[in-house]
Amino acid sequence: MGDRYDRFDDDDDDDRGGRDRNGVDSDPLGLRRRRGSKKKAPTFTQEEGFAFDYKDPQQLRYFLTDRGKIVPRRISGLNAKQQREVTLAVKRARNIALLPYTSTK
Repeated sequence: MGDRYDRFDDDDDDDRGGRDRNGVDSDPLGLRRRRGSKKKAPTFTQEEGFAFDYKDPQQLRYFLTDRGKIVPRRISGLNAKQQREVTLAVKRARNIALLPYTSTK
């Protein structure tokens, strides 16, 4: 019996769904398959002199998922410094019981 990929030519096109001649995934980490795009940061974070306030839970809820996890930087659109600040503010707000650690389900 012949190779199951005999009908394909030798060049590495995506005809085989990202697999090479031996059936091995040529992109095991999925780096080529990006889906979606980066979310834009909220406009209130772009203002000059803006700082996250741990005493304002409504502002911080924007950066939490429905399960209570802190949204990662690639999704929230914040820069690294802002992400560190929002993480610190969320942790402080959780500590004094302004925000829950988990969802209430």
